Amino acid sequence: MSDLDAVLWDLDGTLIDSESYWRVAERRLVAEFDVEWTLDDEAALVGVDLWDGARYMVGRGVAMEPDDIVARLDREVMDQLREHVPFRPGAAELLTSLKAAQVPLALVTMSTRALVELVLASSEAQLGVQPFTVSVTGDEVPRGKPHPDPYLQALEALGARAASSVAFEDSIPGSTSARDAGLVTVGIPHEADLGDVAGITLWPTLVDRTVDDVRGLVGVRA
Repeated sequence: MSDLDAVLWDLDGTLIDSESYWRVAERRLVAEFDVEWTLDDEAALVGVDLWDGARYMVGRGVAMEPDDIVARLDREVMDQLREHVPFRPGAAELLTSLKAAQVPLALVTMSTRALVELVLASSEAQLGVQPFTVSVTGDEVPRGKPHPDPYLQALEALGARAASSVAFEDSIPGSTSARDAGLVTVGIPHEADLGDVAGITLWPTLVDRTVDDVRGLVGVRA
């Protein structure tokens, strides 16, 4: 038997390949205010709490309220997701295998509840099953990633032990959040270099990863 209690998934960039959707929406918005927007600016928003990201955009010259920025970006990304929800390589297969093995699963994301409900419905349609027992969204936590609060909230809802649970993340804020919540954290680099994030395991991809691979991260008992 394994000591694996649960597996917790980030959404954007980890489970689904949606970071480009956010970049398109961000670029459209800053262009309306003639803000010079660089690759460093884009990188600064990857994986962070949406309202923290909105305040960053205000600081760069977007003359809107943070709530309005979040609503605008969220709406545009949802429009794109209604057209297509693209899973990251290997993610759907591993997710389905974990569900079949009766491993409790949670989604822990800085996206909003409305966006997550759209993705959950699409995932169920594509996979034939609703994999997640629990989902925690950015508009439901007092402090978002990189703080540990989102993962701690998910663990409490699952009744799972942090040290016996695994988190999959693709960003520095997300990996930091999961690690600081005490989870065994696996970074799957996508658009961010996770090499300098201490205390995490790096997997280059989820392709061909199995339930046993995940169980092996937390050890096995007889």
